[in-house]
Amino acid sequence: MAKINGLEKLSYADLLDLQKRVEAAIVERKAAEARDIKQKLEALASQSGFSVGELFGGKRGGRKGIVAVKYRNPKDTSQTWTGRGRKPTWLVEALKKGAKIDGFLVKTA
Repeated sequence: MAKINGLEKLSYADLLDLQKRVEAAIVERKAAEARDIKQKLEALASQSGFSVGELFGGKRGGRKGIVAVKYRNPKDTSQTWTGRGRKPTWLVEALKKGAKIDGFLVKTA
């Protein structure tokens, strides 16, 4: 690690200015190194016949997508459920009161 001589001679204002410049340089360097690593990973994956998405998931070739809403709470239309995973509380409570799950189905055209 490089040693910076003369820091003790800088004024408080100069040290604050230096701190801001160092923080900005860190952000820039981190972004540049992240881009370099992504390019290297993409090249390595491509050489082996893969995409980065296939190896790590995500938007670059992963199989996951947005699932359409299948059920909606008519009392609060912002509350929805795709039919996957655990039933939401609003639906469980309605079913306990005797409602039928088909009554919450989203109508498709």
